[in-house]
Amino acid sequence: MNATADELAGVVDLFGGLTRAELERALSEAAYRADGRSVDDAALSAAITDALDSFALVRYERSDDPSPLLVAGPTAFPSVPDHAEDVPHILGIDRRDLDRKALGESTSERFVEAVDDAIERGDQDRLEELIDVSYDLEAWAPVDLTTERNRLTEALD
Repeated sequence: MNATADELAGVVDLFGGLTRAELERALSEAAYRADGRSVDDAALSAAITDALDSFALVRYERSDDPSPLLVAGPTAFPSVPDHAEDVPHILGIDRRDLDRKALGESTSERFVEAVDDAIERGDQDRLEELIDVSYDLEAWAPVDLTTERNRLTEALD
C-alpha cells in the first residue's frame, strides 16, 4: 500500500491525530484488510516526510506526552484509503481533541522555518509553493502570515 499525502491526512483525521507509530499500525491494518500485503516501510517514511514538507501533515507537540501527533495540515484534502474506515475500531484509539490555537502557532513557527530555509537556498519553486501554503495556513488556523508572504515575494523579485 502506497499512501498519498491526502490519504495519510485522512487516516490521522479519523483519530484527530496519531503518533507516527500509530499511523504506521493503522496503515498496516488497512493494507492487510485491502489485499493481505504489508506496508513498504521506506515508501511510508518517504510519504510522511513529503506530507510534512508540503504541510499536508503537521506535528502537534503535546505537553502530556513526548510523542508528537501527526495531524491533517492546512494543505491536505483528507481522504480515507480503501479498507481504512474500520481502523479506529481495530486500533481502539479514541478520537483526540486538539488545541487548535496551539496547533496553529506551532504550524506557523514551522512555516517560518520553511520560509527561512527556502530564502537561504534561493529555491524559487519552494518560495512560490510557500506563498500558496501561507494562504491555506491562514484559512486553517487563526494566524497572520503577511510578513512571511512579503518576505517570500521579495525573495522572488
